[in-house]
Amino acid sequence: MKEFKSAFKPAIEEYLEFRSAMGYCNEHEQQLRYFDKYCYEHFPEQTELTKEVVRGWFYDEIASGRACLSSKATTIRLFARYLGSSAYVLPMNCVPKTPDYLPYILTDEELAALFQAADTMEYKNDPFFQKTASTLLRLLYACGLRPNEGRNLKVEHINFQTGELFITKTKRRKERIVVVSGDMLLLLKKYRLQRAVFDKGNEYFFIHTDSTAIKSWQLTALVKSCWIAAHPGIDPKVLPRVRPYDLRHRFASTVLHRWLDEGRNLYAMLPYLRAYMGHEKFSDTAYYIHILPERLMVSPGVQWDNIDRIGMGVDIWKH
Repeated sequence: MKEFKSAFKPAIEEYLEFRSAMGYCNEHEQQLRYFDKYCYEHFPEQTELTKEVVRGWFYDEIASGRACLSSKATTIRLFARYLGSSAYVLPMNCVPKTPDYLPYILTDEELAALFQAADTMEYKNDPFFQKTASTLLRLLYACGLRPNEGRNLKVEHINFQTGELFITKTKRRKERIVVVSGDMLLLLKKYRLQRAVFDKGNEYFFIHTDSTAIKSWQLTALVKSCWIAAHPGIDPKVLPRVRPYDLRHRFASTVLHRWLDEGRNLYAMLPYLRAYMGHEKFSDTAYYIHILPERLMVSPGVQWDNIDRIGMGVDIWKH
């Protein structure tokens, strides 16, 4: 891993250590490396986070046509708040608005094709990554995990006897326990035996042959590559955009479909899905009802008058 080079290096490293100690994931590190590189080239002696420095970097990112602007804005805003009142906080209205992303709900056939592509994808520089990709993508779907929760899963947080996963790298540090199915537990055990060859004492469960954990951009690139490979002969430009997060969306959709098929009342069942997926707000869970197929939205199991009024809490997952 390359070291930070700008005069902000001590502050950035201290900030990242603080986030790690507080239980947050390292998703901001890459964005801060971009910021550090800009400062090293344009403000090599600058140690104060001024308006000139922050806006100079951010507008350079915009002018260069780079992606993830919202993530970069959030990163630099949180870094500024950590530094204190003297640091300049970038206003969110500086971020160009982008259209809201509509989740893509994969069909059964598309999901199977995606997994098949992950099982057969070749990685010349890292042959073992095929095993990692195959297991990680299935886990994200089978447990409805957020991408960061899956790739940051630690070995010590997996109970290979009970199938319990202790999820810690969550939004707002809302830790929870997720129980995997019997089939998924067998896959995790098989992967554990395979990764032992490259383990080297790594605390993270999903690793490369160089013993490093999977990064966010690598997971995104993996899903994109598998999605394209699952549609041979089709121009990637015309394919719907699919992200790692869509596996979580597909999980929620599958659960709702099953409950409706069983004649369950979603008004009563949604709090259990909320607890399992780790949503802070009920509206985040109820959102999935609005993206169900039209034929299911008219089901008597969806009581629209009650959806926005529910506020009960549930601590366990019931099938």
